[in-house]
Amino acid sequence: MPEIKLENVTKRWGKFYGVDDLTLTIKNNAFVTLLGPSGCGKTTTLRMIAGLETPTSGKITIGDTVVFDSSRGINVPSNKRKVGFLFQNYALWPNMTVYQNIAFGLSNIKEEMNQYAFELKEASVILQALENPAQALEILEDSKTKEGKVDEKKALIRLTETFELPMSGAKKLYASLSSSDTNTEKGKWKAAIEKEKEKLASSGCSAADDFSIIKDGKPMRSVRKLTKDEIDVSVRKVSKLVKIGMFMDRYPAELSGGQQQRVAIARTLAPQPSVLFMDEPLSNLDAKLRLEMRYELQRLHVETGSTFVYVTHDQMEAMTLATDICLMSNAVLQQYAPPLEVYNRPANLFAADFVGNPSINFIEASGQQNEDGSISLELFKSRKARFVPQAEISLRKWREERDRDAAEKEEKMKEAASQKGYVEKSNKEEVFRYHIQKVVETDDSLEGAKKVSDSDFVLGLRPELLEMDETGPLECEIYGAMPTGMESTIKVSIDDFLLTSVIFGNLNFKLGTRIRMKMSSERIMLFDRTSGRLITLGHIEF
Repeated sequence: MPEIKLENVTKRWGKFYGVDDLTLTIKNNAFVTLLGPSGCGKTTTLRMIAGLETPTSGKITIGDTVVFDSSRGINVPSNKRKVGFLFQNYALWPNMTVYQNIAFGLSNIKEEMNQYAFELKEASVILQALENPAQALEILEDSKTKEGKVDEKKALIRLTETFELPMSGAKKLYASLSSSDTNTEKGKWKAAIEKEKEKLASSGCSAADDFSIIKDGKPMRSVRKLTKDEIDVSVRKVSKLVKIGMFMDRYPAELSGGQQQRVAIARTLAPQPSVLFMDEPLSNLDAKLRLEMRYELQRLHVETGSTFVYVTHDQMEAMTLATDICLMSNAVLQQYAPPLEVYNRPANLFAADFVGNPSINFIEASGQQNEDGSISLELFKSRKARFVPQAEISLRKWREERDRDAAEKEEKMKEAASQKGYVEKSNKEEVFRYHIQKVVETDDSLEGAKKVSDSDFVLGLRPELLEMDETGPLECEIYGAMPTGMESTIKVSIDDFLLTSVIFGNLNFKLGTRIRMKMSSERIMLFDRTSGRLITLGHIEF
């Protein structure tokens, strides 16, 4: 399956930038989720790759084919990009059966493709099934009713799925299996094979192992539509994949939401797209069905070997499905990394806050680096602590690099502004405004901008890293508790600040109880308050 490259892709409407200078590489056979809040540019990005939206500038490559390049005037239409698109609403034809809905796209395909000896293939598959009948006979046995009679409809569906035959071929195989004289049936199909081979030979042709017609050593190709049998085999194949083979004669109104979504997925997979795009396909399902369909999408990704690009605002879907998360905010790429890296090592305050449920705890702190590399901090209400980085780091050098990056970005913006046709961005970038939980909440918007210096930091603490410990250095009071069975989410107050913790185990907590806690692990995050960027990970000593 192809690799997808986006180079400096921008999409704007007037002064509003939907996607701003996005550079991204989606690897072959990856499952990438475009994640972010509403309006961040994730659906626009998906539509530009698919060809449903024209970028303002930039370059998009799918495999070896440049499908869009603003500098060269290239814009390949969406129907020529060989991609599949799965929408939020199922978009099924209500007057068509499940079979007709899946087959609809296939019946409209007309392009250059190989010619096949279909009759030869059918006869060969049936003969092979008769000569090695164990699998076919097992299907007939499994298809029997309580009365001992074979359910013909069920048997035919199983035969089409197992032997990749059209329904017409499955009926012929079923008739041969039901015959009392199997030797005669074998002879009949051997004769049919010889007849088809002679017919090919008379026109100077032969059949390859996949039954494509070979002439002068090359596969014969022509611009044609798919045959009825080719469509039937494709429909049965994908219906087996998404487990809806028994519903082919039903109409969409007779299906559950999950079954309708499976039909939509089957219709998208039927033309064998090299890339599958999905725009929040599970948002219309209830919680239980969403969970089931996540497992199905994981399985489909492995079985089809396709590249999946999936849009969602649900960080749980992104974490559980993706091989890589593309996190966006305000049209700008914030982080592109595997899910656990985004969770454990977020690039900035926004990434740390957006990914994770329950949300991360932010704690404001100030201090200076010591000669031994540790950082002396003051947090909460004048509590003293020491942050020890995982690896050796010089804050002075880190800040120099931060300032250099900011200067380069500023210079790049000035250069872009001097270019002809430049349009100033109305939705400008800002440092993420994080929220500090307090017992008495205040309106952050009324407080105005705080004066920040290089000695100001923000600590990021995942809820599972705040643990109960009888000898812990922090005395807290239980402010709220939400037990869910295997774990409880609790809020504790400390110096008028609130922190969230996840406690594993089937426990009861009484509000107002005083407990002692500790911040464990080497995965506590230290952020620069000026830029919002992650500095390093480490542990805290009180």
